[in-house]
Amino acid sequence: MSGAEAIGVFDSGVGGLTVLREIVSLLPNENTIYLGDTARVPYGSKPKSTVIQYALEDARFLSKQKVKALVVACNTVCCLAMSNLGEAFDLPIIGVIAPASRAAVELTKNKRIGIIGTEGTINSGVYYQAIKQLDEEIEIFPKACPLFVPIVEENLLEGEVTQKIVDMYLVELRGKQIDTLTLGCTHYPLLREPIARCMGPEVTLLDPATAVARELKQKLIENNLLNDKAEGYRKFFFTGQPQKAEKLIRYLNIKIDHIEQVDLALPVA
Repeated sequence: MSGAEAIGVFDSGVGGLTVLREIVSLLPNENTIYLGDTARVPYGSKPKSTVIQYALEDARFLSKQKVKALVVACNTVCCLAMSNLGEAFDLPIIGVIAPASRAAVELTKNKRIGIIGTEGTINSGVYYQAIKQLDEEIEIFPKACPLFVPIVEENLLEGEVTQKIVDMYLVELRGKQIDTLTLGCTHYPLLREPIARCMGPEVTLLDPATAVARELKQKLIENNLLNDKAEGYRKFFFTGQPQKAEKLIRYLNIKIDHIEQVDLALPVA
């Protein structure tokens, strides 16, 4: 394994592109390969066994691309399948839960944190446990927002319908006096504006992507895997409708060197 090999990033759909954007910003020399399982999104409402199966298939695809590290940009997978991934792959694996939890604890001033995510993420209680391990005094207010992923996948990032859906889910959190809201799904930062309008200026929205990128950099340094060459390439693979994802990639101002639709059931050439 060498520094020139790529970093693999995967998510249930396009949400992980928000993490990729931060990785590219912090580590512009690194080669990156992104896999979005857009044909099977969302993961958050699926049984644990299915999420584990999908996660292993996603990681296996990237492993065959000879990646040097894996970034799991899917909160649901991080909650339900990280131990399975660790057992199956001899690679540095970075998730989102631990970096996001540490950042939330550092941000809150009144020790009242809201967490929004998929049903799988919220029901797992992993964020709750991670934050409580860091500071037992913090009060945590979780809320599942299952429609957020589908509206992001349909690129409905703004508009009256989107705002109504956001308000419907988050209205109860407005009365909890939280000062920090953790966006516990990588799709959710793409709804930052309607979420911010709903929650108001007194609530800080935490996008874990920056903390994930920093942890990845530290892992690469520890394993002597930083790439010191010129600006890296950006390859993208999607299991369905790559043309829709391409619009979002361009919206996020990420370079595209290669984009392709793949079937994870077929062997990788």
